[in-house]
Order: sequence, then C-alpha cells, then structure tokens
Amino acid sequence: MNTPFTNRRQFIRQCACAALGTTSLASTIWNLRSIRAATCCSTAYAPMAGDFKALVCLFLYGGNDANNLIIPADTTDYNAYAAARQQLAIPQSSLLPIMPATYSDGRTFGLHPSLVDAPAGASTLPGLQSLFAQGKLALLSNVGTLVAPVTRAQYLSDTAALPPQLFSHNDQSVQWQTSVPDQPPKTGWGGRMSDLLISMNGTAQISMSISLAGTNTFEVGNQVFQYQMSPYGVVSLNGYAGNTKTALDNLISLPHQNLFEAEFSKITRRSLDNSALLSSTLNAINLTTFFPTNNYLADQLKMIAKMIAARDTLGMSRQIFFCSVGGYDTHGDQLTAHANLLNELNAALASFYQATVDLGVADKVTTFTASDFGRTFPVNNGNGSDHGWGNHQIILGGAVKGRDIYGRVPALVVNGPDDTDEGRWIPTTSVDEYSATLAKWFGVSATDMPTVFPNLSRFANPDLGFMI
Repeated sequence: MNTPFTNRRQFIRQCACAALGTTSLASTIWNLRSIRAATCCSTAYAPMAGDFKALVCLFLYGGNDANNLIIPADTTDYNAYAAARQQLAIPQSSLLPIMPATYSDGRTFGLHPSLVDAPAGASTLPGLQSLFAQGKLALLSNVGTLVAPVTRAQYLSDTAALPPQLFSHNDQSVQWQTSVPDQPPKTGWGGRMSDLLISMNGTAQISMSISLAGTNTFEVGNQVFQYQMSPYGVVSLNGYAGNTKTALDNLISLPHQNLFEAEFSKITRRSLDNSALLSSTLNAINLTTFFPTNNYLADQLKMIAKMIAARDTLGMSRQIFFCSVGGYDTHGDQLTAHANLLNELNAALASFYQATVDLGVADKVTTFTASDFGRTFPVNNGNGSDHGWGNHQIILGGAVKGRDIYGRVPALVVNGPDDTDEGRWIPTTSVDEYSATLAKWFGVSATDMPTVFPNLSRFANPDLGFMI
C-alpha cells in the first residue's frame, strides 16, 4: 500500500484528527482515563413509544448584557436605569412591553426592541416578545455560577465560598457547562445526563449528544461521546473513496495493541459509519419553515431542526444539542453591536420555534440560553460594559410555563442590596437550580439528580417551576 504517511500510526492519527464528528483529542484522552468508570444509576431508563424530548443549549459566548434584555419600563425605575447606563440606555419609547403572569415586585418591564416579530420572507414570525405573550417563552432572572448561596455581606467580608476565577470568560463558561464550579472540569451536566439516559435511545447509532459548534464541555460524558456536525451537514473524511477507503478500512480493522491507537481506530470507524448514516438520512429531510439567511445561529438551529425531524429514522427518544454564537463581550461601542446580536438571536429563535411547530414537536423541544456571565450595570469608558456575574436567561418551547419571569430581578442600584460593589449582580438563582429544572423535564429522576448535579442540595429550589 502506498501512502504519503511514514507509518501506520501516523496514518491513523491523521485520519482520526481529520474526521469531523469525533471527539477532540482532549476528550479522547479523558475517555481513556475514565474507561469502565461509567456512572452508576439507580433508575432504569427504558425507551417508550412516542416519548421524545430534545434539549437545545444555546451558549452566548462573551457574556450577554441582559441589563438591556429586561429593562424597567415605569418612569421612576427607567430614569434610574438611564442615569446609570447613560450611553447604553435603550430609549424608553422603544421598549417592548411585557406583562408577566405572576411576577410582581412593583416594577414594570420591557424587552429590548430587537426582540420584535421577525421577518420571514413576505410575512413575519412571532419574535421573542410575542412568544412571551403567547406563553411559549419564560425569562429567568439573575442566575449565575454559585458554589453555595451568597449574600452581599458575605461577598464584601470575603467569607463566601465563591466560584474560582469569577470574572474569567474561560472559567465561567466551563463552570456554566459543568455546574460544579468547585471541582476540576471533567464532565458536563449534559454529558452526565446522557450517561444516565443513554438506554432510552436503545440501539441508536448516533450519539444522544450532538454539537453544532465544535467541542464543548457541556456534552462531555464518561460513556456518551458528543457527535460534532457542521451547520451545513455532515462533514466526511476528505478523499474517503476508492483505494484510500480500502486502505483505511483495512487499517482500522487490524488489531491494535496500543490502547491509545485502538481508541483512535474506534473513533474513526464510528465517525465514518455515522457520517454515511447521517448523510443519507438528512438528504431525505426537507424543512418547510423559513430560516433567515446570513445568520450563523439560524444555520445551526436549522440543522438541529433537521436532526429532530430525523429522530424516528435514527431511532432516538432523547437528543441533546449544543449551539453557540460569540461576540457578546461588548466592552466597547455596545449599543449597535448588541442590537445586532439580539436581532440575530431573535430571528433565529423565531424560525426554530416555528420549525418545531411545523414538525409537531413544539412541546417536546426546549431551547435555553446560557452565557459566561452578565455585565456591569454602569457604562465603561469605551461606551460598553465589563464582566459581571448574575444574568438573565431565556427558556423557549411548548412545554415552558411562559409569559412569566422566574427568579428575582435584582435591585438595579450600584452598591445596592444585590451588587458586589461595581454594578455586578450577585446571583439569586444558581446554575444548578436552572439546569436541574430542565433535567427533570428531560427525564432525570429525583434519585439520580445528585449524580448530574452534585451541589444541588446546597440550594433551595431544585425545581424552579418554569416547565410543565
């Protein structure tokens, strides 16, 4: 066999690294370390006919400024907001009014004007304001990474147990995805959930954990590999045909004494087989829903919609998706940049929710946002905002108890009762509580909840009540 590689090991390594739809090298190394260390669960999870659910994690990398997502609309509180935000203040007249079903703290609120009904060709689709009014969207206020509940007094006296590297992008995004900030990042809460529920997908060949945005911590498990796709389809191994295909297939089928080499062989085989299966399956899927062009998030969500449409063919009762967009680290010139980001978010989510309606699974698919952290309430010298802590999040789907705000909107006062000292809100809801509410809906039993969320018992609300 003639190849440009110097030896068999190099050939396998190059092929394995080139095959999208595999885990990363780091994930592979972790899998080798944790082989046979599968999570033990006490609940029997079995597939049931018609029992389909999908979770879609949408990560907004950089730290979304949710102070301009939910905005006080009454005159007194708006004036205080505008005085603190200065150049970042959204005009009061442009706020999109919302009327929460039960939440009341004496203030009224509006949403950012970018969340209006979205263009859909010659018509429009309900934007996030309309979906909130229809009861399909809920808002969760002031949620963030926590080791345990923290008060302002504890924070200022340096007596609180705090997440390490609190205002660091990398650390906080990983802690959001693991939900165990006081432990080294080994698995994500989505990965641990997949490990528990893997039997619900029976003999399905495709992983329960599917990423449209590359390798992520959220979907790292001990048993379940995340399967990585392009927003535009399955990316196959280049040149996998003819003599090259025969040569690679022969190499993969050889016995490999080296454990690392054997694992790479398995990953490559799985990737090639999954690529062939998914390519043929997705080629038969034609969505009728409008998705905007020149919108990378919409491209990711459109592919997720196709994967959901293919669920029966693929034999999947549970699917966990990860998608993401960047650009939310708005230190400078924020007003226009953030409006554009929210326009992208609004249009993409409007189309995706409509796709779940068109597919008849709106009540089976829940999309939720996450982000590194919130941002500071006051404007900085660059007409932007800096790294914060507590943040507001969006939960969307037919099984969401929408038209309401959950958690508690902080007092928007620098050096007020909810502030660290610089307009960074101390979270009053933990990532654990937020994520556990989603996991319960997805099917994780109360018995197994501590396996997915080891710190959950430290917090008061294991179910925040925003899911039906």
